[in-house]
Amino acid sequence: MSQRRDWTIRELRVTPIAFRDPPLLNASGIHEPWALRAIVEVEASDGRVGLSETYGDQTMLDALEAAKPLVPGLSPFDLNLMEQRVKSGIKATRSSTELELAPGSHGAKNASKVTSALEVAMLDLQGQRLNAPVADLLGGTVRDAVPYSAYLFFKHAEHVDKPYPPDVWGEGISPEQMVAQARRFIELYGFQSIKVKGGVFEPKHEIETMRALRKAFPGTPLRLDPNANWSLKTSIEAAPALDELLEYYEDPTPGLEGMAELAKHTKLPLATNMVVTTFDELKRSLQLGSVKVVLSDHHYWGGLRATQQLARICDLYGLGISMHSNSHLGISLLAMTHLAACVPNLTYACDTHYPWQEEEVIVGGRVPIEGGTVAVPRKPGLGVELDRKALATLHAQYLACGIRTRNDVAQMRKLDPTFSGKQPRF
Repeated sequence: MSQRRDWTIRELRVTPIAFRDPPLLNASGIHEPWALRAIVEVEASDGRVGLSETYGDQTMLDALEAAKPLVPGLSPFDLNLMEQRVKSGIKATRSSTELELAPGSHGAKNASKVTSALEVAMLDLQGQRLNAPVADLLGGTVRDAVPYSAYLFFKHAEHVDKPYPPDVWGEGISPEQMVAQARRFIELYGFQSIKVKGGVFEPKHEIETMRALRKAFPGTPLRLDPNANWSLKTSIEAAPALDELLEYYEDPTPGLEGMAELAKHTKLPLATNMVVTTFDELKRSLQLGSVKVVLSDHHYWGGLRATQQLARICDLYGLGISMHSNSHLGISLLAMTHLAACVPNLTYACDTHYPWQEEEVIVGGRVPIEGGTVAVPRKPGLGVELDRKALATLHAQYLACGIRTRNDVAQMRKLDPTFSGKQPRF
């Protein structure tokens, strides 16, 4: 108890950053040239600093600003009290630029997102104080390395406004180009499963891409994620072909009811990060029989411990669990890794955008991915240190880039002024 009285949080600091993001296509359009994140620092009275990484859109920055008075004076061990303060002090909002495919953009989840950002940083502090990795604070690991999946995107060779030189991946449109993209992912990182972000082209083209991948990589688990851009009718019609190709069928059609109806027409387990993003939605999904695999994300589920709770509920009801991803850097990747290492029933390789990102904000640079896995750090806390020079560079990019809220539709209209973003489109 004396340790808690003597050791308190002094300050919460938030630094918005921007880093280069490739022209990746999705159901809402195309990624903008700069991805936004926020680096959160929670400084304790002894000078230690706990880190976390979260969304960097303006709505999230406003929510984090509102949280600054809520944490000084708390012990880094006061996770429950912090969560109570955030729930009562952070308001839900609604923005016209929220993306259905990205639940992390939803202002209704502000309190959960802020809770997660603070919890990760406070756990990092706890680990530093106790000389223990975050994974040990979560109950200990059941695996020493966490498997991730090769996350393929249909993409253009470069951004329409050419803000910087083209990325090394080149165009990814045809099935042959997507096979080449997968081969490069596997050669570089050793991934042992493959996911394709779909909902971009006519379903026939995307199914042909999956067939080409199956032929090129026999026995490798495959996934396709149309991000609810297929109608229920289209999703049902595609099911027989995909039944023979996929490990699971991710979010092809909108809504819990639509997914429940689709489940009657496919042999595959349905997976989601779109229709089950809260515990209330999970309850409704269980009642309807909508999905069999929940793709969690601690950034908007309310933190690492809340995601452990989600995993236990999934285990109780016989659901699979894995992890969703958005554009992120190494602090998020390692928080995901600590968590995934502690979830016994996480049996599907996790998603990560990390190989698409080139820049980094931690000392030592890029986190290694070897054999398709990320090793669980054994250093205290998250096991990372902030690179102050890199942070300053990425913050300067944020100030200069002009983007404050992600808008894939607007970016796509630079290429196609008639693009509506309407979903489902097919």
